[in-house]
Amino acid sequence: MKSLSFLWVLPLLMIGNAEAAKIAVTDLTYSERVSGYFHVVDYHNKSSARASQSDRENNYSSSSRYSESGRSQTDYTEVESSYSYIEYGELRKFVGDIKGEILKTSGFQLTQAKPYTSKGSEKIFDIIARIKKGYYPNADYVLFGTVTELEFRDELNPIIGTDTSSNTFSLMLVAEFSLINTRTYEVKAAFSATGEGEDARLASAGSRVVPSRGKVISAVSKSLGEDVARQMNEQLGNYTDSGEHAERGAPAPPAGLPNEGPVTRFTP
Repeated sequence: MKSLSFLWVLPLLMIGNAEAAKIAVTDLTYSERVSGYFHVVDYHNKSSARASQSDRENNYSSSSRYSESGRSQTDYTEVESSYSYIEYGELRKFVGDIKGEILKTSGFQLTQAKPYTSKGSEKIFDIIARIKKGYYPNADYVLFGTVTELEFRDELNPIIGTDTSSNTFSLMLVAEFSLINTRTYEVKAAFSATGEGEDARLASAGSRVVPSRGKVISAVSKSLGEDVARQMNEQLGNYTDSGEHAERGAPAPPAGLPNEGPVTRFTP
């Protein structure tokens, strides 16, 4: 009976046979500071040598002349410096499960966003400008996500009393999300969601363990999608797990809506 609560997931939704609100999900935007150091040494040496000899002889005398010359040129350049810049982009591997969980747990319809292909700059975070430029056609709402933390860990822990160790490769991704009305630019929901995954294997002494990165990324994507859908439904539907309304045979209305019967249509 818990699924009945999703009928009230939004003041945004249209219940029954009416059309549901449409949502577009962006790829996860990120910014990362890249730092580095370089040291370049350029050394060139160029040398040349020239020698000549001439002999002269007649009936009365003879002479000989010899000359030699050389030239050497050396160029030496050494440069060292450090650099730092901010890289902007989007992660395209983690939104598939977000879309899937939204379809499973809410009454939203999904629309396909146009790919954002502009060169990386801080403008990538200007979601309002992207909405105005038509990147999300037919969408009533855009779910915009920004990565705030991405941490890989590779840990090797010996098992006491054996020659075996436990090798754990893990990934944690944290992202902030905003659900934005494409007409009014009002933020309808905002939250932080987390995805986690790991691959743990036993390794004997001297052996090499190769973790499955695909397995880890898949687990992160799945758990992130579940967390996003859960928090969206909590904020937009304000439902609880008590089943109070389900026991009476009717879903709970969203917070702030009068309990006057089912909503038949929503106009964004």
